[in-house]
Amino acid sequence: MVTEQKVVEILRTIKHPELGNDIVSLEMVKNLSTEAGKVSFTLELLKPNDPFATSIKKAAVKALHGVFGETVSVEILLLSPVAKPKESPYKAKASVSSVKNIIAVASGKGGVGKSTIAVNLAVAVARTGAKVGLIDADIFGPSIPKMLGMEQAQPKMIKEGELDLIEPVENYGVKHLSIGFFVNPNEALVWRGPMATNALRQLIHQGAWGELDYLFIDMPPGTSDIHLTLVQEVSVTGAVIVSTPQEIALADAIKGISMFTGKGVDVPVLGLIENMAWFTPEELPNNKYYLFGKEGCKKLAERMHLPLLGQIPIVQSIREGGDDGTPMASKQGTITDAFSELASNLIQQVNKRNIEKPATKKVEIKHK
Repeated sequence: MVTEQKVVEILRTIKHPELGNDIVSLEMVKNLSTEAGKVSFTLELLKPNDPFATSIKKAAVKALHGVFGETVSVEILLLSPVAKPKESPYKAKASVSSVKNIIAVASGKGGVGKSTIAVNLAVAVARTGAKVGLIDADIFGPSIPKMLGMEQAQPKMIKEGELDLIEPVENYGVKHLSIGFFVNPNEALVWRGPMATNALRQLIHQGAWGELDYLFIDMPPGTSDIHLTLVQEVSVTGAVIVSTPQEIALADAIKGISMFTGKGVDVPVLGLIENMAWFTPEELPNNKYYLFGKEGCKKLAERMHLPLLGQIPIVQSIREGGDDGTPMASKQGTITDAFSELASNLIQQVNKRNIEKPATKKVEIKHK
């Protein structure tokens, strides 16, 4: 007599040649029926294009006929799972989904050396062993390619189905993208706001960034559409504000701090960086000349209860390193040590921020 219980007992004798377990234990037998003395079931394969599918089916039919006789009808439907398309190695790296910390490097005023600080800070952090990326978001004045010695580089464009990706250029351990790679450096970039913000979105979301510990965003000076776009598009871990000690620069730095910490934005300011803090001539190494005022950024940090991450002096070699594409942070010496200390202080503040505060929420603009 043909019963489901008997059929199951017989099928327990059929083992998968590769796995060694019987097809019942492997839960490959589905929708078993013995109506009207006819045996039918679905053999659900464990992987697409299983090479043992046919042999398992034949073995099951032979075993069932051996017990119930050749007159008993046996129908077995083979069901193979759909093969998952291989994930593109670039799609897995696309956008900033695998970036742990996004740091905006900003200044209220132009000309304070923000991009120089951003490049050397990124290189210094990379030298700690961290995975680092850098986006040149100063759309109208891109300078990162030159400062990293990659002016002639051409980022690789990848087409994956409907996905267009840009492979970042890498030098000194820093992956970076800039609009400067895609425009004529000798021509002025005359774009309206929406074009500039779309360019930033592409650098963020179409960059094949992969896993990064830190992604630095070199912001344009002031407060603009670019800043608003950044906080709308990604969750910014925190911002650092670069200023000189000069009163007029500090007044604009306060506006930059206010922009990030304002209601509805709520991006933590990780600290201030005082650039061009003093000048020391080579022939008088013990002398300090405070050309732009003394410790103005330090006093502002104290007044606003923010950390002073570092003080970087005016040194000819920093300027030369920016001009010839060899950042001072990649070398050895006293100035390199200053950037290393800056990187260490920043990492400490990022870790402190991540322990004490929840992740920053992206800004949502609600239209009434």
